[in-house]
Amino acid sequence: MTAPRVAPNFITEIIERDLREGKYPQVVTRFPPEPNGYLHLGHTFASFLDFQTALQYGGRYHLRLDDTNPEGESVEFAQAIQDDLRWLGWDWGPHLYYASDNFERYYGYAQQLIRQGDAYVDSVSADEMARLRGTPSTPGTPSEYRSRTPEENLDLFARMRAGEFPDGAHVLRGRIDLASPNMKLRDPVLYRILRGHHYRTGDAWCIYPMYDFQHPLQDALEGVTHSMCSLEFVDNRAIYDWLMERLGFDPRPHQYEFGRRGLEYTITSKRKLRRLVQEGHVSGWDDPRMPTLRAQRRLGVTPEAVRAFAAQIGVSRTNRTVDISIYENAVRDDLNHRAPRVMAVLDPVRIVLTNLPEGETRPLSLPYWPHDVIRDSPDGLVARPGGERVAPEAAVREVPLSRELYIEREDFALEPPKGYKRLTRGGTVRLRGAGIIRADEVETDGAGNVTAIHATLLGEDARAAGVIHWVGAAHALPAEFRLYDRLFRVAHPEGASTDGEGPDDIAPDFDPERMGHENEAAPLDAGFLRFLNPQSLRVVRGYVEPSVAGNPEDTRYQFERQGYFWRDPVGSREDALVFGRIITLKDTWAKEAQKDTPKAEAKAPRSAPKAGAPQATSQKSHAAPLTPEQEAEVARLTRLGASPADARTVARDPALLAFLAGAQPGATLGQVASWTVNDLAGPLRAG
Repeated sequence: MTAPRVAPNFITEIIERDLREGKYPQVVTRFPPEPNGYLHLGHTFASFLDFQTALQYGGRYHLRLDDTNPEGESVEFAQAIQDDLRWLGWDWGPHLYYASDNFERYYGYAQQLIRQGDAYVDSVSADEMARLRGTPSTPGTPSEYRSRTPEENLDLFARMRAGEFPDGAHVLRGRIDLASPNMKLRDPVLYRILRGHHYRTGDAWCIYPMYDFQHPLQDALEGVTHSMCSLEFVDNRAIYDWLMERLGFDPRPHQYEFGRRGLEYTITSKRKLRRLVQEGHVSGWDDPRMPTLRAQRRLGVTPEAVRAFAAQIGVSRTNRTVDISIYENAVRDDLNHRAPRVMAVLDPVRIVLTNLPEGETRPLSLPYWPHDVIRDSPDGLVARPGGERVAPEAAVREVPLSRELYIEREDFALEPPKGYKRLTRGGTVRLRGAGIIRADEVETDGAGNVTAIHATLLGEDARAAGVIHWVGAAHALPAEFRLYDRLFRVAHPEGASTDGEGPDDIAPDFDPERMGHENEAAPLDAGFLRFLNPQSLRVVRGYVEPSVAGNPEDTRYQFERQGYFWRDPVGSREDALVFGRIITLKDTWAKEAQKDTPKAEAKAPRSAPKAGAPQATSQKSHAAPLTPEQEAEVARLTRLGASPADARTVARDPALLAFLAGAQPGATLGQVASWTVNDLAGPLRAG
């Protein structure tokens, strides 16, 4: 498997330094999804970064299923994750790990912390625990149970494991620092009681480790060297380091955070995706309009296109939203040299060539590939459907021309607009590969719709301004065409900021690194449903040329002037072939987006990035200039400790600014600003 390389970035600089200094003999990375859902396009960036970075430095990468939560995890999801990653081209060999394999070892490490005085069993309610933690500007208050002796804690912890207590009665907490400005360090929960049937361990356990406890331990047990995760875990790194120190791991892994990457016109929250499925807005998790890899596979996107897309996304320390055209152009670039050209008519109108005798068929030999693809071929060869590479003159198919044929309804106009270069009454047009025709007479129905065109096939000395595609009626194959398009009609359906500048470009619950750990009890904002695109799926009936009948079913085609298609592997019909549109030939949304997007979400138009251009993300230059008042707020917030990017994001948003107004200056304000931008933006805007 060959994959595009990860561009140099701050993490690769760290890796090169560590290898140069002999800190580790080998780079070891891991991709750690939770098996409680299907992988989606957001995960491709993280998996590419984890796996390809290890490959580039001659290291080893692991696939780990972080299955520490029995609620929602399943064999189905675990197998689907592995299947989708193999489809992407990753081969982890023997290095497949399950967190659940180490439940006993996690329990032993928890006992060690208790014996060292670094952990205790707390018995207050969740609400009381939250109250006792304090605020960013006030220290926490010790729970009355914080002074339990190691012996008491070991006994209670063992009884928790034995199932003596109901869910929520006790938790195991780390004893760290209740006065820390990092709220994550204020005695985080390490274990909780949770009764649920685990898909691998059954009912053997009723206590489960929290992510902040399990994840660093598993990294250390596997020998991971560079643990890469997305930016929302930046404050969690302090717990990671504390555990490595208190448990004495040497050598030990280190955590590095990169900016999240959202994708326009897409949602990645599993709860919201689940709602789309459950309420029938889509046909299932593999509906081609969904962002899951299952859906993209059914759509006909290739793993090479997805890897090329992932490679174009720059690695940085800030969150950004990726222009969806980056993904779509990666798909088009891949298909341009993969998909042979054939003809299909999606909205047919019949043409009768009056000077061609009935029953006569003229076999035509038409090329599969245009001159530019042939010219760009590195070996001078091109592929036939099925993959066989041959000389260009052998990459042809037979297309029969008979007396009756079909053209697209839009390729004929009774009253043509100015500049129209297709067929009109009395006008001429060239049929692709078949010659020039002139429309002589037109049949219409009672509503004035054209039902048939009588035309004359002219000689090659005739002239025509335009070229159209066609399918011979006598040999045409009936086909159903499923025209898939973007599921949402606005770039930010989850209500994220649209200034293109701050981390709140990504919905607060977006996590490209790990699936899961969403708060299922929190109310779900269903506002995203109002942005569904009613034209995201149109089904039409037409015809395709007969040459496709003998080709492999997974052949991708460019239906001339229509887009890229392949046989939809789901929902076949007995009376017609079924083709799904993978993608249009061009970006048809550039103008529509400006017209349809609500005014608050409108953005300046973007020029298409040049081939190979790095950093395929939103550019700050598209944000509206700050007003003098906003500039003043940026200066004030920066002076008080906020980062410049967070300060700009807050200054632009009245809801965030009002919330942050009560925060006190000092060392904690930078963290409060970060939490406001990264975690609280959505709820604050929603009121």
